Formats: sequence, structure tokens, C-alpha cells
Amino acid sequence: MGNILIIDDDQMICETLADAVKGLGHEVSFALTLEDGLRQARKREYDVVFLDVRMPDGNGLQALPKLRETPSMPEIIIITGYGDVRGPELAIRNGAWDYIQKPSSKKEMLLPLIRALQYRQEKKAKKAPMALNMSGIVGSNPLMLTCYDLLAQTAQSDVNVLLTGETGTGKELFARAIHQNSSRSAHNFVVVDCTVLPETLVESMLFGHEKGAFTGADKQQEGLIKQADKGTLFLDEVGELPRVVQKSFLRVLHERRFRPLGSKREIASDFRLLAATNRNLDQMVRQEQFRQDLLYRLRSLTIDLPPLRERKGDI
Repeated sequence: MGNILIIDDDQMICETLADAVKGLGHEVSFALTLEDGLRQARKREYDVVFLDVRMPDGNGLQALPKLRETPSMPEIIIITGYGDVRGPELAIRNGAWDYIQKPSSKKEMLLPLIRALQYRQEKKAKKAPMALNMSGIVGSNPLMLTCYDLLAQTAQSDVNVLLTGETGTGKELFARAIHQNSSRSAHNFVVVDCTVLPETLVESMLFGHEKGAFTGADKQQEGLIKQADKGTLFLDEVGELPRVVQKSFLRVLHERRFRPLGSKREIASDFRLLAATNRNLDQMVRQEQFRQDLLYRLRSLTIDLPPLRERKGDI
């Protein structure tokens, strides 16, 4: 059983989330100000803190280090109703476990909590820390060391990660390393190469289809999203994802539910999303070639991989 603290100025959110946490068998308290939250965290031991960003007496991200320095050194899950492109990255860099955009489903709120508590239990059991599996990744340049730190942090959470960099910088290698060092490593790592998705079949390939859903569909086919259930879905060169599919994928990313072609019912897939691109997605958004809301979802945290010419010592 864990001890959970919720710091949010919205009492209704506090009470709703507290009820959900109690339903899992944990103890829970909440605070409506940062000052009260810090006071409680210094007075009592907590395993996990849900922390809102915009509070009446300050910014939650700025208070995050103070919470991490309290005696129990709790894991911090950021929850916010305000979109901030750099918010997730700043949160993870400052030691947050995960970053959740409100409103989110109960499952989206509780899943990071469950994983954070499992991580705490492993630490209390004093298990030897597992060395990172960095198969195929080389380099000791400071630019790469920064990327390794981000890899280690993201492997411990379920936050969406966007890997950027030129062709050949190792984006898929990093994606595989994040998966292999995560709690999902025993499940599938499913690669979707967006550059070769035929626009006429892309929804069938991603979502799957029922027999007879379209001409040539002579049997039921499970889609790539379902194949990634409990594992990792990697969208390689996501900038090439056809715009017609971006809207439907955005809903899947938000709810983790979708309807195979020709099916009358929705199915669920608990996947972790990683994506990579060598294109400037911000520019594509300005040119209306890529959805801004999807980009926001994709890059909860960005790892920008440097080309070899910027780290010649690694040659």
C-alpha cells in the first residue's frame, strides 16, 4: 500500500482522483496550495505526489525540486490543464516521473501511479540497479551523454518521446534502447515505417480489419497498434504519416481505444508511444501539413540526436 499526495487547486479534481487512488487500496491526502503541499510533504512520508503546474501561490514545476528534496523523496507525477510545449521536457529533466495532460481518463491517471509505486518497491527491496542496455549505441561526447541521461529517465516512465535528428543519427537504436530498458521490455516493440505506408491501406495496417471489410479482406487482420499492446509502438519518420490518418490516430493516442475497419466494437491497446523524424514538424504545422495537437501529444519529451560531424571525437 502506498501513501499518495495530490497537490491541485481544483478541489473536485482532488476528490475525484483521491477516490480513484483509494479504490486501489492506497492512502491519499490532498492540498489546494503549494505551501500546504510542501508542508505536508515535509511532515509525512509520501511515495508519490500528483502535482499541478498552475497553482494560486506559484508554479508546480518550480516547486518540483523542493518536493523531491523532502525526506521521503517521492516520485512526482505532473498533472496540468494548460498546454505547454516545453512543459513535459522540463518536468522530466527536473526529475518528474511522468507528465499528464488534463483532462485524462482514470486509467491514464492511475497507470503512471502504479508503475511509480512498483519502482519504489524495487528500490526499497535494495535490488541492484540494472545497467542500461545500450546495444549498438556508441559515443562519449558530452552531447551524447546528455542524450543517455534522457534515455535513462524516459525508460523509467511512460511519457511519449519524440526522437529528432538527421538520417543516420540512431533514432531507432535509441527507441529500441528506451523500450529494452523499460518495464515493457518483455512485450513487443512494433515499428511503423510511415514512409512506406500506402495511403489506401494505412488505416487497415494500423487499426486492423474484419473479414470482408473491403475488397480483398478475406480474413480478419490484427493491426499494428493492437500488436503493440503492453509494449511499445514506434512511429518511424512520423512526419510522413498521411494527414488523413493523423486525426484518427490522435484519438487513439488520447484514449488508447480504436475500432478496426468493418468492426462494430472498439478494442483497447495499452501501448507506449515513441516517434522519430528527420523533418521540422513545427514548420510542417505552419504549412498545415501536420496537426499541431498531434505534435503536442507526440513530444511530451524530445531527444535531439546530434550528427557525427558535431562529435568528431567519437569517430
